[in-house]
Amino acid sequence: MLKIYDTLTRSRREFISLTPGEIKMYVCGMTVYDHCHLGHARVLVVFDSVVRWLQTLGYKVTYVRNITDVDDKIIRRALENHEPFSALTARYIQAMEEDAATLGVISPSFEPRATEYIDSMIAMIESLLNKELAYVASNGDVFYDVRRFPDYGKLSGKSLDDLRAGERVEIDTNKRDPLDFVLWKAAKPDEPSWDSPWGKGRPGWHIECSAMSEHYLGEQFDIHGGGQDLQFPHHENEIAQSEGVHGHPHVNYWMHNGFVRVDNEKMSKSLGNFFTVREVLTRYQPEVVRFFIVRAHYRSPLNYSDAHLNDARSALERLYTALKNHPSQDSEAAIVVIDWANNVYAQRFMAAMNDDFNTPEAIAVLFDLASEANRTGDPHYASVLKALGGVLGLLQQSPQQYLQQQVQQQDNGFSAEEIESMIQQRLQARKERNFAQADALRQQLAEAGIILEDGSHGTSWRRE
Repeated sequence: MLKIYDTLTRSRREFISLTPGEIKMYVCGMTVYDHCHLGHARVLVVFDSVVRWLQTLGYKVTYVRNITDVDDKIIRRALENHEPFSALTARYIQAMEEDAATLGVISPSFEPRATEYIDSMIAMIESLLNKELAYVASNGDVFYDVRRFPDYGKLSGKSLDDLRAGERVEIDTNKRDPLDFVLWKAAKPDEPSWDSPWGKGRPGWHIECSAMSEHYLGEQFDIHGGGQDLQFPHHENEIAQSEGVHGHPHVNYWMHNGFVRVDNEKMSKSLGNFFTVREVLTRYQPEVVRFFIVRAHYRSPLNYSDAHLNDARSALERLYTALKNHPSQDSEAAIVVIDWANNVYAQRFMAAMNDDFNTPEAIAVLFDLASEANRTGDPHYASVLKALGGVLGLLQQSPQQYLQQQVQQQDNGFSAEEIESMIQQRLQARKERNFAQADALRQQLAEAGIILEDGSHGTSWRRE
């Protein structure tokens, strides 16, 4: 039975979907004004892994991941670049989708953009005004009156009295209370704007997710996910908006992944300590980055360093080496059917994933399978290893392809074609019993980080 840690109740709860056999899930996506960094990659990969497991359990999953394509940061960056904000966002949406695909992230069912749902946001704001949960300020902004929503703070565990203006809440003299948050921003010069009952303007950030999740998933849905930093105020404000309009629970299970940290600080663009996905991929294969992310539990902090990524690369290489040394009896194209009921490794894997998506324990099962394959030489273990790895989006390349793949920054002076040519020269030298030349070729490759492995099927190579 699947159990999920629910941020709202602060407990691991047995998962029961609203509709049997179906799951509706919404995850807060990217604000597209720059390239994705590794913190964004964690959100993409974590919830991709969640969806993959829910589908493995047999659920029909409707997965919505939004795109914020208008906000203060986007407008500011577009003005700095002297370009339309829509051109800026289009460029970074394309880059985000390329990064996600490179990391093996499956496209969501729907990927709505905020600017396409302005009318829905306006309708929700009007409803909040009618219920006297919001008010129009003298400057034309519309604010949510948090003190009129009794449950405000239940997700984050913060009480209104404990919150301090100026800590995480922007001080605005147009608000009745410093804790009130904006639903609609009155138009300013040189900013994009839309017509509304309160004059030209644009929506606040929080209202977009309430409106778009309702559009695709209804007034109440199963799972809402996002980064830990969104718990307050963004998700707290979503609850206030959606439950304020409808008067009943908004989401059944709240999931939040932990931060990616650098030197014990959260990785973020505002702190300037971030590494873009593209930067990291110049030095590490995409599957190494994905493995680095999923080998940590999604709620735990993920510490970024070259040492940790190098360790992930070595660990993933051990799994691929087991697949190479003990080829599956199934063809590369064949789909291995996992015997969940009778295979002890599959049962352990399922128990781990059903325990709040415990990917570290699931990956430990993969290493046990690799050990059994190496110990027994039985290709069945390699078959199960490959199949279970696929559930996490891992181990789907051919072992030879993975082990030989060259990362751009690891240039050793030899192309794959040159390495193959040197292997043939070495084989010819051995046939001619010129062992000195054969050893010299092997040593030349070894100094460049190329390891030769002689076996019954010939000589293969991999990068050290």
